[in-house]
Amino acid sequence: MSLELNINAEIKAAMLGKKEADLRALRAIKAAILVAKTAEGASGELTAADEAKLLQKLAKQRKDSLEIFRTQNREDLAVKEEEELVVIERFLPKQMSEGELRTAITDIIASTGASSAADMGKVMGVATKQLAGKADGKAISALVKELLSK
Repeated sequence: MSLELNINAEIKAAMLGKKEADLRALRAIKAAILVAKTAEGASGELTAADEAKLLQKLAKQRKDSLEIFRTQNREDLAVKEEEELVVIERFLPKQMSEGELRTAITDIIASTGASSAADMGKVMGVATKQLAGKADGKAISALVKELLSK
């Protein structure tokens, strides 16, 4: 089932269950899908990779907002962002653990022949493509930096 159909079914269930937080997040996902499908140059259909990128973008926006609201002591807004993030993450692929991520990046470093921090761009290019949807970009970057600085 495509993400859009899945979201529509979840919206109906959230409406029936009167789940306001779920409904807010699901409507945000649906709106993002519609924008992506009607964007200039778009074919009108989203691939699974496009859907994953879209969900990651929405999750990242929520995480960034959550961080800002917490630093500004706006717990009321932070709670809403956190609720929406939980719903969005239900549709994302399972994220890699730190150990799995470390192993994957170590393999990528070995395959690219990187040996110093100067090779970070080369490693990041391969890592972001291979690990798209499976790990957060910040986590990938921090781990690459750590492993190349050894």
